Amino acid sequence: MSDLRLPEGVQARFGETPDEVALNLADAVAEFLAVRLKQAPRASLVVSGGSTPLPFFKALSDKNLDWSRVDVLLADERWVDEDDPASNARLVRGNLLQNHAASARFLSLKQPGATPAEGLGAVKAELADLALPLDVLVLGMGNDGHTASLFPDAPELAHAMSPECQDIVSAATPASQPQKRITLTWPPLRDARFTALHLKGEDKLDTLEKAISDMDRVMEMPVRAFLKPGLQVFWSP
Repeated sequence: MSDLRLPEGVQARFGETPDEVALNLADAVAEFLAVRLKQAPRASLVVSGGSTPLPFFKALSDKNLDWSRVDVLLADERWVDEDDPASNARLVRGNLLQNHAASARFLSLKQPGATPAEGLGAVKAELADLALPLDVLVLGMGNDGHTASLFPDAPELAHAMSPECQDIVSAATPASQPQKRITLTWPPLRDARFTALHLKGEDKLDTLEKAISDMDRVMEMPVRAFLKPGLQVFWSP
C-alpha cells in the first residue's frame, strides 16, 4: 500500500477496515450533499452496485439530510428485472433507500424493453429532468479495469467513452459478462462535482497500480479516465 503512487491531485482515503472506510465515505458524501442542498433545489447521487458498497449504503441511509430533494441513480445496471438477484436496483432499494434515505427519488436505469438498446429511449426519458453536472459519483472498479459498465471488451465502449458523446446513457454488451447492461457514459460521469472510487481488497490495489502504470491506454482500462485531480480513492483491505 505504501508503494502505491497515485497520480497528482488524486487523494488516498485508505482505512484499516471496510466498515471504517464505509463510514468515512458516508460522512464525505453526506457533507457534500448537505452543501449542495443549500445551493440548489435538488442534488444528485450516483452509486455503484456490488457487495463493496453495502456498508456505505447502510451508513449513508442514516444521515439526516433532506432526502426528498435527492435524486439517486446507479452508474450502471444489468438489464434484468428488479426482482432478479443480479439487479443493482434491488440492492440500492434494500440497503440505501432505507431509514432517512427512504424519501429519496430513485431513477431506474432498467426500463421496459427486451434489450438495453430497445429500452434506451425509456431510460433517457426517466433521466430527462436530472440536473447536470451530477453532484456526487461513487464508482467501483473491476479487476479488468472497468468502472460503471465501461468494459474494455464492450463493442459500445468507443461511443460511451467519446468526449463528444451526447447520450447520457449507452447500452453495454461485453462478451465477458453474462448479462447485457446499461451505463452512464463518460461525459456526465467525468463532470461530476465529487467523485469517489470505493475499493476493497489487495487485488484492487494491484489493479489500480496497473492502471496508473500506463495512463494513456484508456480503452484497455477505462478506469484510467477517472484517475485525475479531484478523485478520492477510498480503500480498505
